[in-house]
Amino acid sequence: MSEDRESKTEAASEKKISDAIAEGNTPFSREAPVFASILGLLIFLVFVARDQGLPLVQRLALILEQPRNFSVETSHDAMRLVHALALETGRFLLPVLVILLVAGIAASIFQNAPRVVFDRIQPKWSRISPVAGWNRLFSVQGFVEFGKNLFKFFAIGGMSYMVLHADRHEIVNVMFVDPVGLPEFLLTLSVRLVSAVSVATIALVAGDLVWTRVRWQRDLRMSRQEVKDEFKQLEGDPLVKAKMRSLAQDRLRKQMMAAVPRATMILANPTHYAIALRYDQSENDAPTVLAKGADLIALRIREIAEKHRIEVVVDKALTRAMYDHVEVNQAIPAEFYRAVANLLVYVMTRKRR
Repeated sequence: MSEDRESKTEAASEKKISDAIAEGNTPFSREAPVFASILGLLIFLVFVARDQGLPLVQRLALILEQPRNFSVETSHDAMRLVHALALETGRFLLPVLVILLVAGIAASIFQNAPRVVFDRIQPKWSRISPVAGWNRLFSVQGFVEFGKNLFKFFAIGGMSYMVLHADRHEIVNVMFVDPVGLPEFLLTLSVRLVSAVSVATIALVAGDLVWTRVRWQRDLRMSRQEVKDEFKQLEGDPLVKAKMRSLAQDRLRKQMMAAVPRATMILANPTHYAIALRYDQSENDAPTVLAKGADLIALRIREIAEKHRIEVVVDKALTRAMYDHVEVNQAIPAEFYRAVANLLVYVMTRKRR
């Protein structure tokens, strides 16, 4: 297994990455939704709990302080009391459940686009195999998970201890001296605790996001033989060939347009063809073709030339004759030397004026 991993030294190809994503194999940090839920809980405590929690506590206290108003003599009375308590509690808990759900979903979508992959939910023996589970436990990922849990235990425990230790005198005072202020104090304490926990887990979440992506890319690495086999397979695919041709044409087109401003002159067949030529005795013995194109590409070449004040020479016969016999980034054939030389003399003369 280790030898197989050591042989996979090449980065995953675009095809392997797209295949992995299509199969549902994507980098996913389980800590991110947990952290988002903690932040959601903090938002609930700060913006919702104060307005809804304190009135709820007061209503529940009323039930406990005035039990005569809620006599439980029959099963119907008991059900009515349970229903009232459940309704009050449900109104309070519904917002927090919605916030936690939305936060968890948002954190998941932030990492990967949502998709349904039925292969991922099909039962597999490797998921429940004791041998596979034992191997996972003592794998690199197993030790990483152990380290994360250890970090959470000490970080969250330490932050919680510091908050509670700092408020220890106030806790005793509220519980035994001023119990009326207990709900308000518990809310404030909860906000401080959740804030401390969220701060303690920021580094863990950031590290886990990076680690999951690095591990995913490492697991998708390919051997040189796999790269060669995949390339051979793609070479025979007509769709891939067409895509590669299209990409090559786009790349060549961009290179040509970028080279037009360096041209000495543009040879044109007014609207259908255009050839950008450059002549510099210090570079080449003959004029070089920087770009050529027909119709829309020819029009674009002329537009760039006019923008950079490059002379456009219209010679319908010469342009058409040269178009099929010249290649980009190559010198023009010898048979066109005299005709092009005459045009270059004309262009140079106009520039001197």
